[in-house]
Amino acid sequence: MAGHSQFKNIMHKKGKQDAIRSKLFSKLAREITVAAKLGLPDPSMNARLRAAILAARAENMPKENIERSIKKASGADSETYAEVRYEGYAPGGVAIIVEALTDNRNRTAGEVRSYFSKSGGSLAETGAVSFLFDHVGVIEFPAKAASEDAMMEAAIEARGGTSPGSVSAKTFAVVVGDAPGASKLKKADELGTPVIAAPDFEAFLASGELQR
Repeated sequence: MAGHSQFKNIMHKKGKQDAIRSKLFSKLAREITVAAKLGLPDPSMNARLRAAILAARAENMPKENIERSIKKASGADSETYAEVRYEGYAPGGVAIIVEALTDNRNRTAGEVRSYFSKSGGSLAETGAVSFLFDHVGVIEFPAKAASEDAMMEAAIEARGGTSPGSVSAKTFAVVVGDAPGASKLKKADELGTPVIAAPDFEAFLASGELQR
């Protein structure tokens, strides 16, 4: 019985991990498809697609899954997702921006409003908090990839003479400008520096946080 119970526990744990992994892959695949549909299917010419592929590779998503997601964007029967943005306040008046991909705006709006309400916050009108943030591009590098001075110099060059956003103990978070392009990510590859990618390399930073 003990052996049977242990086997059941292992299978249950594996099933749970597989479900989490499947959900993550679905999310990554959706971002790849949307990125390919909004721009060119060539990652060297589509910054958002390149970032999405890097994020998928970072999570060990199979190559065939990535290629299938890109091809899906050109299909007539592919799902249509829209980018939506919501603004609101958390308890204490903390400003929040929520970005999402959806195939049903009404459903998503209701769900986001519900999350805000359950957390003691409130959904606000468009533009209510966005002026408090700078919309920038961020690329993260392992701290061991280069010295702080070398990374600082590369970041200043990438931003045309201005400084990067921040450097933490484990990673360099390099702000590459208000309109990140594929050339910035290409520069990272030329430096021989692996990118720690998020599904989207754009971010909202509090206004004044950047050194301009």
